[in-house]
Amino acid sequence: MSRTAMNPAKAALTKSLRREAGRWLKTAREAAGLTQAELAERTGLRYYTFVSQVENGLGRVPIEAQAVWAESLGLDPSQFARTLLRYYEPELHRLLFEGAADADAPAVAERAAQG
Repeated sequence: MSRTAMNPAKAALTKSLRREAGRWLKTAREAAGLTQAELAERTGLRYYTFVSQVENGLGRVPIEAQAVWAESLGLDPSQFARTLLRYYEPELHRLLFEGAADADAPAVAERAAQG
């Protein structure tokens, strides 16, 4: 087995999280009053079927396209990216955002300065 092969449990989790992300995106699209074709047009996609694939958990919103997707849906790009990161890369999301609250930042900086 190659080093990049995913174990079955992790593959199942990834698939489940992609479906959840797709449901979240579909809800956001519908709340914005857009069809899949309209979202595809606003985001510069040639085919609306890519939107369908993402909403069905078969694809991901590419990182370089997340800002335009967010703006097309009327969402804050930073929050949109953070939400997708939670679904697409849950361990990285946990490390970045769940480890320390913003209120702890001064204490963390002070400990780092001490040493």
